[in-house]
Amino acid sequence: MSGSAVSTPAVVPTPFELPDRALAGVGSRPFGVYVHVPFCATRCGYCDFNTYTAGELGTSASPQSWLEALKRELATAAEMTGAPSVDTVFVGGGTPSLLGGDGLAEVLGAVRQSFGLADDAEVTTESNPESTSPEFFAALREAGFTRISLGMQSAAEHVLKVLDRTHTPGRAVAAAREARAAGFDHVNLDLIYGTPGETDADLDKSLDAVLNAGVDHVSAYALIVEDGTALARKVRRGELPAPDDDVLASRYERIDARLADAGLTWYEVSNWAANGDGRGASGATGDARCRHNLGYWDGGDWWGAGPGAHSHVGGVRWWNVKHPARYADRLTAGELPVGGSETLTAEDVHVERVMLTVRLRTGLPLSDLHDSERAAAERVVEDGLAVIEADHLVLTDRGRLLADAVVRDILD
Repeated sequence: MSGSAVSTPAVVPTPFELPDRALAGVGSRPFGVYVHVPFCATRCGYCDFNTYTAGELGTSASPQSWLEALKRELATAAEMTGAPSVDTVFVGGGTPSLLGGDGLAEVLGAVRQSFGLADDAEVTTESNPESTSPEFFAALREAGFTRISLGMQSAAEHVLKVLDRTHTPGRAVAAAREARAAGFDHVNLDLIYGTPGETDADLDKSLDAVLNAGVDHVSAYALIVEDGTALARKVRRGELPAPDDDVLASRYERIDARLADAGLTWYEVSNWAANGDGRGASGATGDARCRHNLGYWDGGDWWGAGPGAHSHVGGVRWWNVKHPARYADRLTAGELPVGGSETLTAEDVHVERVMLTVRLRTGLPLSDLHDSERAAAERVVEDGLAVIEADHLVLTDRGRLLADAVVRDILD
């Protein structure tokens, strides 16, 4: 499909408004903004995110048309919500660093112009190590970014090759050090474990690299073979084995032990941070937990801007059309680019709260549970999958490996 535009189905415009009850309290709760950058230089074999290469887009969309549309969406979002001061900003993708320091500065400037930022706002951008430099990080610091998240995935070259990652094994560590040298106190490295062909020695090599980089946050995710990806096709054809659950569990335990020894505490099943036990206020000095992601897990309010981005305000969830050209066309026509929406019922909110907070180190408040669910929680404790701490259900080490099963036991 190189050199031609991606064919996408026509989108029928639908008016979208937030009801008064959803807007009630906006601004009294933490408010976040997520910005989706849909551009990538190449497509990683395991990725099923809403991303597009230049060859896939052709002339149908560009970073400039996306940015102009983004500014329109942010201005409309501020008007609809009363422009609450933004506590957290997260620029994700895709590959935001392809915009360069000046481009990302313009993105943050658009958020600031539409909403304004809280004095202690956390401002994160994801970055591909290969599209960063000391000058890039210096420009981000000058613009007001406070946190960097780098996609490392592995330090083993053959593992990166299986994942179709283009950066060299040592570049992520170098980029992390450059970010720290530019003045970023908070730097995250992402790891993926369980890739076909990865050995314990490969994982240890990756963990050595992470710890030598001096970062204060690590996200580690088990490889998931998503339908429709190049990786899934290779697994289906027998070219690669599917990830093994026992191996994934062993690798998770290995990661947790190494990070804990280095002073990085788990605060969500897949995330570790310096001083991340949750005992202090999020954002306090030395607390490296990602406040933006905590907003998701705590059921907070956020506006997701950009193609395919999801939003949640006051119990209403909606998502934008996916293709950048359709996204820009809708905004040029004076409409929000909403592709669909749903209003959460009280039971929906309850189920999601159980699903998300049980994964946190701070735990699931027992007061949130119905009587039958509290009885199920007691059985989870008896099975050694959780403990009770200050009237919260907190997963044990074994419970973290079976977090989904714990949720099912409680909600069934």
